[in-house]
Amino acid sequence: MVEGNFYPSTGATMNLRRPNANEATGTSNRSRDVVPASGICTRCIDGCKGACEIWLSSFRGREALYPGPFGEITAGADKNYPVDYSHLNIQGYAVGAKGLPEGIEAGPDAAVFPAVDTRTEYGWSAKVPMRVPIFTGALGSTESARANWEQFAIGAAISGITLVCGENVCGVDPGLVLDHAGRVARSPEMDRRIAIYRRFHDRYGELLVQLNVEDTRLGTAEYVSAKHNLETIELKWGQGAKCIGGEIRVGDIDQANRLKDRGYIVLPDPGLHEVQKAFEAGALREFERHSRVGFVTREGFLDEVDRLRDIGFKRVTLKTGAYSAVELAMAIRYGAEAEIDLLTIDGAPGGTGMSPWPMMNEWGIPTFYIESLARRFCERLRERGIRVPDIAIAGGFADEANVFKALAMGSPYVRAVCMGRALMIPGMVGKNIATWIEAGELPKTVSKYGRTKEEIFVCYEELRERFPDRIGEIPLGAVGIYTYTQKFRTGLQQIMAGTRNFSLGTVARSDLMALTEEAEAISGIPYVMRAYSDAAEAILDS
Repeated sequence: MVEGNFYPSTGATMNLRRPNANEATGTSNRSRDVVPASGICTRCIDGCKGACEIWLSSFRGREALYPGPFGEITAGADKNYPVDYSHLNIQGYAVGAKGLPEGIEAGPDAAVFPAVDTRTEYGWSAKVPMRVPIFTGALGSTESARANWEQFAIGAAISGITLVCGENVCGVDPGLVLDHAGRVARSPEMDRRIAIYRRFHDRYGELLVQLNVEDTRLGTAEYVSAKHNLETIELKWGQGAKCIGGEIRVGDIDQANRLKDRGYIVLPDPGLHEVQKAFEAGALREFERHSRVGFVTREGFLDEVDRLRDIGFKRVTLKTGAYSAVELAMAIRYGAEAEIDLLTIDGAPGGTGMSPWPMMNEWGIPTFYIESLARRFCERLRERGIRVPDIAIAGGFADEANVFKALAMGSPYVRAVCMGRALMIPGMVGKNIATWIEAGELPKTVSKYGRTKEEIFVCYEELRERFPDRIGEIPLGAVGIYTYTQKFRTGLQQIMAGTRNFSLGTVARSDLMALTEEAEAISGIPYVMRAYSDAAEAILDS
């Protein structure tokens, strides 16, 4: 039996996600038969011992909203939308070679796939080059980002990609020192993060810091500019996982009170007597720290971009989430007027370790749809003679084929893809392999490749050659990220060579075909049975 809604024109079944039970929230149905709309067991028994979401919510309340255990996992929404990038395929050609590097001729001996140039760049005037067209999502105040920062930062630096240091890093820093005006005077955690990335940064990519409402009030931009001379700052409107402010959870009531004193919304309120008693009793184990939602206006946005440039930033970027088409139009139009350097558009569903699970699945415009809208809006502004910012797309990407599709579908505006969990996982894998090697407890899934780092990591000797005197400073999590990006680069080179694109600048929408008419209607990419039909018929009729 297949669950979901059937689409006759595609022959596809869409899984709309079963509510009321998911591994991410540690919940499940007792019955094998479940009411599709509610997710409640068809036969709900008085005396059931669990463990659906309603059952868990009956005694753990708001905890059931979040994936867990917090800080130990990342979670990705599992709603399957009617149309996504799998509804596109990549065209292949037997003739031609576009964008060949200088000195390489179009022919079978020289135009081979390793000659493909995967580099990209973004920026209005002061361009930032990257070795591959991917970069990290915002690694902010979460425990996963803090604990794995060395892996992520060095991995991004040696891979030549941009690293986004997310919101609230200063605000949750236990060592934060504020001046008499309540603004950042010292943030050891922010200092540590910037210093680690810079240890191995070499021209490609950059580190940029995000600002939300609390960061702006705390003076984070002024701090990272004055102390660290950062060149880029990013304003954040939202993300694909949720449209409310970001949150983390803390298990220490003293830290919860400190965050409340710094101006954050902390729930339950750690200052309340009944909350303190619940914490003492052990019923309440964690507090949620929430950020405030922003209220965007054209004038306010333009003024803030000007203010940040006056502080000294060469580049200002914007990250926006899966809001309505109105906010998408605002982001593109206001971004064009402000001449921002990059607009990252994050589509639903969300992938994170802290957002409310129902919102991650049920909120926002899915990535395929929002990119299609964004491209349409960019074209409309271009026709009016208005230059739009460089664009990055985010929301569920994990492999080079779908990144290619996003770049091609959004060409010539989309310059890169922002990836979340897919770039975090290699860092955590490499870190864990280091732990297993030291403990002599390598699982068979790893030990079948060897028992030393030199045997296990195929790129280790390559990095030793690049950094002969510093290889000991590179953690294995960073080696994991570098190894993943090298695999990504090779796979992208193969795909690009198959489409006869030897540089990213020549990748175009004509390199794609829609496998369903629904995908054609949404994206404007020609349906497979109509793509290139005129050119094909001209050959037959010649």
